Amino acid sequence: MLHYEGPVAESVRNKEMRMPEQRPSRRTEKLQLMLSDEELRAIDDWRFENRVPTRAAAIRELLRRGLSSREVGGPEPKASTRDYSVIDSQS
Repeated sequence: MLHYEGPVAESVRNKEMRMPEQRPSRRTEKLQLMLSDEELRAIDDWRFENRVPTRAAAIRELLRRGLSSREVGGPEPKASTRDYSVIDSQS
């Protein structure tokens, strides 16, 4: 058995006492969706304004925020997929 002294011993003790790291669950599902140029531009603008490293990370963060928000109501009854948009349509 190895015996450590000094700073090395303290480092080993600290490592042994730490809780195991909580890692996020592995991402095993791939999601594909179609966006308009305007929708993609809105996501990219948000990404750069918030200094998010990747488009995928930005979309995950936006999804997290949207799912935790209580401000937006549910979808209209019998809404079509075309009725859903990343940005508000301006008529």
